[in-house]
Amino acid sequence: MRVFSLVIALSMAVPSAGSTQSMSKGASLPGGEAIGRLMVAGRSMCTGALVASDLVLTAAHCLYSPKTGRKVDPRKIEFQAGLRSGKAKATRTVKNTVQHPKYRHNVGNAQVGYDLALLKLQKPIPANIAKPVAISTGRSSEGLLGVVSYTIGNQNDPRMMFPCQVLARQNETMVMNCKVNFGASGAPVLSIQKGEPPELVSVISAKAAMGGRDVSVGTTLSVSTLQKLLSEG
Repeated sequence: MRVFSLVIALSMAVPSAGSTQSMSKGASLPGGEAIGRLMVAGRSMCTGALVASDLVLTAAHCLYSPKTGRKVDPRKIEFQAGLRSGKAKATRTVKNTVQHPKYRHNVGNAQVGYDLALLKLQKPIPANIAKPVAISTGRSSEGLLGVVSYTIGNQNDPRMMFPCQVLARQNETMVMNCKVNFGASGAPVLSIQKGEPPELVSVISAKAAMGGRDVSVGTTLSVSTLQKLLSEG
């Protein structure tokens, strides 16, 4: 059964002029410095999360131009870790990228379920500047979730949508009631439990419509999935 009727990729073309509303609701999240903005060839943006000192996890469709569908030169992608008020804790260019082996790119539509990519940074980011986000080791994603992202309305500060929950599952895809906007592609979906550090359980691929309401769609994540990506690199 198809659980969503319309899927829209969320990588965002950066406007050449105009003001944006700054929101910083995600600023107090423990380990928030590891989440940052991805500038792709200076023309589009996504969100990514540091999962190792030199590896950023994001959505695979962020590696492609939203206009032409062509893959972007990795050296033209920049990760801005812990960006707050337009100032990053650390900025790194990307050395190379690897996407999920089953991902196939389609312009304007996210191939949900396999929409994952790892970006290898030119230079590691020390843990005292940005400690990597932990990948889920089996913690349930049925509890309270949070999404931290940079979007068209908050390009220079992160916004945290919390709490939200899983509404449905379809293979490797999760449909959630987290509200997202353009730019949130690749944003980490975090399992947040009291007294425990956040764990990464999914990555935002798209926004969609289900049952007449707006939802977000994410690719599920596990240590084994990450290991698969690493082996592909």
